[in-house]
Amino acid sequence: MTQAELGDAIGVTRQTVIAIEQGRYSPSLESAFRIARHFGVGLEDVFSWNE
Repeated sequence: MTQAELGDAIGVTRQTVIAIEQGRYSPSLESAFRIARHFGVGLEDVFSWNE
């Protein structure tokens, strides 16, 4: 799957997917859930929180 395809699937741009992957942008809660749902995994399997 390309970054553009994932972006289309979750309703964001390819540039947003790149920024999320590089840790330069934290997705909205809605986008985070859409990414997890798209891959059929839990939110914790895709994202983690480090204070």
